[in-house]
Amino acid sequence: MSTVDSVLLVAFGGPTAPHEIRPFLEIVTRGRGIPPARLEEVAHHYEQMPGGRSPLAELTFAQARGLQQTLAQAGPALPVFVGMRNWHPFLHETLAEMAGKGARRTLAVILSPLRAEASWDRYMHDVAEARARVSEAPEVGFAPAWFEHSRFVAAVADRARAALGEVPTAARTETPLVFTAHSIPTAMAALSPYVSDLTAAARAVARRLGHARWSIAYQSRSGSPRQPWLEPDIADVLRRLAADGERHAVVVPIGFVCDHVEVLYDLDVEARRVADGVGLALHRAAAVNDHPEFVAMLADLVRGAHGGARGSR
Repeated sequence: MSTVDSVLLVAFGGPTAPHEIRPFLEIVTRGRGIPPARLEEVAHHYEQMPGGRSPLAELTFAQARGLQQTLAQAGPALPVFVGMRNWHPFLHETLAEMAGKGARRTLAVILSPLRAEASWDRYMHDVAEARARVSEAPEVGFAPAWFEHSRFVAAVADRARAALGEVPTAARTETPLVFTAHSIPTAMAALSPYVSDLTAAARAVARRLGHARWSIAYQSRSGSPRQPWLEPDIADVLRRLAADGERHAVVVPIGFVCDHVEVLYDLDVEARRVADGVGLALHRAAAVNDHPEFVAMLADLVRGAHGGARGSR
């Protein structure tokens, strides 16, 4: 693939108003046999957010604006677009817009730090399907994995450092860091580098912080209780820490790049309720969102691919 002329940030998508919640969830869960009661439960999580909406789209567009500004200042000056898998702007809508504006060769950056069939593979498949729907769609190449990129590590470390700053000074060094990511079925995890990506990223952040006490937990499980999913669950980890006499824990959602509902509800509401119940003070690090180091990392990916994006299709 020759020099790229545009950038496409590929994200999960999320409802931007209350009336979009259930149609969005229907798209996300289509063909998965999720019971209606469970969908209503998740819909209620979204309804509890300010304005009954997910901040994912707003935060993703903030990342895109930051990236476009950075590229305009330091080069290469390229337009940056956002395409979503599960809600507007859908990937095919964005690719059609890009084609209309003359884009011919784009670099896609998957906004998920950890690789698994549920994340990277499906994103790439959905991009290919979207291209097939669009006349004269641009060629799409994909940026390489970035879970250990020094600037991603720096951004996560900065967020974790801020959360550690909430802990009393005397307890800070010994306070455990708990890095979280979305749980996935163990069978899926066995076929991907998901766990090793997560472990490497968490280790790199802990090393940058010089913090010896850290562990990994999973959150937001959504599958059948009969199917094995990655563990330990964040709630179980918090209970164990409290039982061991800990009084503080810093939770770092390293597997997510935005403070969207799976962070705002699953950690700030559900996990915090568990922590409060066992007398543990939970300090939650923000996701990277549009942290300058994360935006700089995105720019590095673009510059690295400007002469030839990987995995072009």
